[in-house]
Amino acid sequence: MNIKSAFIALLLTSLCATSAYATEQGRQRQQARDTRQDTRDQARDVKHTCMSNNNQSNHECRQDKRQMKQNGREKARDIKY
Repeated sequence: MNIKSAFIALLLTSLCATSAYATEQGRQRQQARDTRQDTRDQARDVKHTCMSNNNQSNHECRQDKRQMKQNGREKARDIKY
């Protein structure tokens, strides 16, 4: 009987630890997704502002947007991993 209760306690402990880890992973994925979405919106605004001000060529505006999105992806990877 004592072995049975020890096994049940071990099983419950491992299940709780697994669900806590899954919750943490989910939170990190959500933060990374939010970071990427925010960066996308900001990159659109930067390109739109660049085009409307006509400070740079369309090519340079695209490069600015690409660089901003790449930086956002790197931040998301840092959060997630």
